Amino acid sequence: MASINLFPYSVVQQISPLARGNAYKRIYSTKTTRITVNAAESHVRRSTNYKPSSWSFDHIQSLSSKYTGDAYVARANTLKDAVKTMILKAGNLLRILELVDELQRLGISYLFEEEISNLLETIYYNYYKFPENWNKIDLNIKALGFRLLRQHGYHVPQEIFLNFKEKTQNLNSYLLEDVVGMLNLYEACYYSFEDESILDDARDITTKYLKESLEKIDGSIFSLVSHALEQPLHWRVPRVESKWFIELYEKRGGASPTLIELAKLDFDMVQAIHLEDLKHASRWWRNTSWDTKLTFARDMLVENFLWTVGFSYSPNFSHGRRTITKVAAMITTLDDVYGVFGTLGELEQFTDVINRWDIKAIEKLPDHMKICFFGLYNSINDITHETLANKGFLILPYLKKAWADLCKAYLVEAQWYHRGHIPTLNEYLDNACVSISGPVALMHVHFLTSVSSIKEIHHCINRTENIVSYASLIFRLTDDLGTSLGEMAIGDTLKSIQLYMHETVATEPEARSYIQSLIDKTWKKLNKERAIVNSEASREFIDYATNLARLAQLMYGEGDEDFRLDVIKSHVLSLLFTPIQGI
Repeated sequence: MASINLFPYSVVQQISPLARGNAYKRIYSTKTTRITVNAAESHVRRSTNYKPSSWSFDHIQSLSSKYTGDAYVARANTLKDAVKTMILKAGNLLRILELVDELQRLGISYLFEEEISNLLETIYYNYYKFPENWNKIDLNIKALGFRLLRQHGYHVPQEIFLNFKEKTQNLNSYLLEDVVGMLNLYEACYYSFEDESILDDARDITTKYLKESLEKIDGSIFSLVSHALEQPLHWRVPRVESKWFIELYEKRGGASPTLIELAKLDFDMVQAIHLEDLKHASRWWRNTSWDTKLTFARDMLVENFLWTVGFSYSPNFSHGRRTITKVAAMITTLDDVYGVFGTLGELEQFTDVINRWDIKAIEKLPDHMKICFFGLYNSINDITHETLANKGFLILPYLKKAWADLCKAYLVEAQWYHRGHIPTLNEYLDNACVSISGPVALMHVHFLTSVSSIKEIHHCINRTENIVSYASLIFRLTDDLGTSLGEMAIGDTLKSIQLYMHETVATEPEARSYIQSLIDKTWKKLNKERAIVNSEASREFIDYATNLARLAQLMYGEGDEDFRLDVIKSHVLSLLFTPIQGI
């Protein structure tokens, strides 16, 4: 089935999805790998050995934070006023750009959106919009400004770096100023579009330069360079990056005490809001009774919630986090219904019921599917009611279609498995970009933005269709790179790596390299779409969708399954349960 959609695959030691009784086997070989596809013929229901949640309901409800109340709000407001003064007195162009970058990486730029917007608008028109002004700024300023402006939707062409090779020929890998400039250029290159050869060349050159410089630098610049080479800033989850950067920035020479104090205080105050969001979602989860009635499915509520913090950690997105946590938990359960417990005949019936969205049609379903459908039906209708009451428009038709599409994609994978069908890579990706659950999650996100009319929503949905596709494809391919071999070992359907090996007779390393190249190309397409969207509502949604792609990079990164589980647990503890300034 889908590799676990929004959530890490091997939270437990999982058994073979849909592997029941005697199996149909199709075998083919590659240069290095012999692959067997097992397709079940019988209808023996299986049991699972999923581990219970690490965080009980009572434990979650007991959580609290001291970083609430008027005293903390008053101190934060004082610090915000001080930072606004810093912004006004930032001085030269480089310092202004550095300050904007620091505010973003510290996770507090959302407090100064108007000020930052005004700064970037002025900088763009004075230095970046017209080619005749490009010679007024050096390579470091060009690179830093290019990244920040493209990030915020400004059109800055790659030709601003037309002569970058000449500028970098005499750089020293041990001079701090040169290393910083090349680091900023490296980060800028990850905002490139397809067919931007200047930026492609710059990425190769800066990568080589920075790798060579590691042996000659130390301190905070070493940490920044090694961190960037591990993964570029553009691909990182903002909240995770903020926690890392706050700790680094505090140790750096010349750091602003005001920025440090505000960043720490804001992190802890926002974390207190996240705890209340999690407790709210936990009460909903308990009320569904899925944790006790659907014991074959995973209970991953806290991990689900961590994903929503990745979508947006902003205090203003509190309702969004609560809603998306419900969506994510329902996706996880449905994935287990299709991938673990349901027989093919039951799954076909279940999919038909969801497609019809008819509560009267569930009579012939087994009890576990009745419970699952009731929970889904009631929760989606509740979300619809909330939106209708608060915003005045009906979203049920959009949500029904999105959930039906997800379940149809799950069913396709179940049918492939049972019938021993090996899809082409393109056939697989067309379906898997839906079964990964990105489209259904992002459909809900559409209605959690600041849109105020159904007409605006409809326009945004149409306008961002490619955004959803590209973010979901990155999600799918990254998931495959991180988990597909583990799934193959326990008998799941073939994933993109194995299908490419089958079609081309490539080796596994060659297939992995190809899939990574698809991820890189898709990021460039996503960057292009980000750049051409001009409405505020669409930009808000695009930031959330981009964060979905970033979350995939975080959750399915390097390391085996046990390592990834440890990483996820450490993020839960760090981002949700542990204040920077102490309990």
